[in-house]
Amino acid sequence: MRRAAVAIAAGAMAVSLAACGSAKESGDSADATGSAKKGDDIKVGLLLPENATARYEKFDRPLIQKKVKELTNGKGEVVYANAKQDASTQNQQVDTMVTNKVDVLIVDAVDSKAIAGSVKKAKDAGIPVVAYDRLAEGPIDAYTSFDNETVGKTQGEALLKALGDKAKDGQIVMMNGSSTDPNAAQFKKGAHSVLDGKVKIGREYDTKEWKPENANSNMEGAISALGKDKIVGVYSANDGMAGGIITALKAAGIADIPVTGQDAELAGVQRIVTGEQYMSVYKPYPQEADVAAEMAVALAQGKSLDSIAKDKVDSPTTKAIPSVLVPVVSLTKDNINDTVIKDGIYTVSEICSGKYKAACDKIGLK
Repeated sequence: MRRAAVAIAAGAMAVSLAACGSAKESGDSADATGSAKKGDDIKVGLLLPENATARYEKFDRPLIQKKVKELTNGKGEVVYANAKQDASTQNQQVDTMVTNKVDVLIVDAVDSKAIAGSVKKAKDAGIPVVAYDRLAEGPIDAYTSFDNETVGKTQGEALLKALGDKAKDGQIVMMNGSSTDPNAAQFKKGAHSVLDGKVKIGREYDTKEWKPENANSNMEGAISALGKDKIVGVYSANDGMAGGIITALKAAGIADIPVTGQDAELAGVQRIVTGEQYMSVYKPYPQEADVAAEMAVALAQGKSLDSIAKDKVDSPTTKAIPSVLVPVVSLTKDNINDTVIKDGIYTVSEICSGKYKAACDKIGLK
C-alpha cells in the first residue's frame, strides 16, 4: 500500500506541475466562450454543497484558496459560498456570483440536475464553469473528481475481503448516498459490479441528503426487517453515514461486522483504529483541489486546458468535457501511516487523542 500512496503522490505532483505550466505559460488566445485574456487579478467563485461533511470546510475550501493565490502571485480572489445542502440556495448563490461578475465559477453541485439552469446563466454571462467533485449538468467547461465507479468497486472489494466465508451465508445492507448526487449512482454501480452474485443484499437504501441520521433510521429498519443475527456486513457509501449506521448496530447489540466508508474523515479514521469501521476510501483532496484551481485560473485567463485535462467525459447534457479523474486508495488500519498521515491530512496526535490512544498503540500507530 505504500507503493500505491507514493504513486498517487507522484501523480499529483506530475499533474500539478503540468497544470502550473499551463496556467502560467500557455498562449494568449481566448477560450471557446470568447473570454478576454486576463492577468492575475481575477475573481474565482467557489460554491460548495454543504458543511455537514468535514471535508468541504477542512480541505476543499482552504486548498482551493491557497492554490488560486499561488497561481496568481497572490492577486487572485476566491469568493466563497456554501449551500448547506439546499439546491435552491445554491442556484441563488450562482445568480449572486453572476451579478458580482466573477471571472470563473467552481461548482460542487447539491443537485446535478437542478444546477443546470444556473450553469447556463453563468455561461450566457461569459463566465466559464468548472464542475468540482460532482458532474453538474448544463454547459460546463471542465470537470475534476475521483473515479467514482472505482470508489464503489474499492469499497465492495474491501467488504468481500473482510467478510471472507461469511459472504456465502449471510446478508449485507447497502446504504447508498443521495439520489440527487450523480456520484452516489456511480459509487453504487461500482459496488454492485463487485458484490452482485457474491453476497446476498438483504436491504438497500438511497439515503436522503447523505445525512447520518437518515442512514441511522434506515439501518434500524433493516435490522428490524432482517433480524440482527442475519446481517454480516454493511456497505456504507461514506464515513458520515457509517457513523449513523454503527450507532444503530451498537443499539441493537450487533458488533464485529465490517462497515465500509469513504472520505477518510477524522471520525471515520478513528473508528477504523478501534475496529468499529473496517475501511474508508482515501481521496487525495489536495490533488483534486489543485486541479480545480488550475482549471479555473486557466479558464479565467482565457487559456487552454490541453496540458491540464488529458481526458474527456460526457454528462447527460454536455459531451467531451475536459476532465481529470484522480485515483483513490482503500484505507484500513494497516495503511493509515502511509496515507492520511504521510500526506499531512492528519497527525498521529489528532487521530490518537484521548480514548483512541490505547487502540492506536495496539496497531502500532505512534
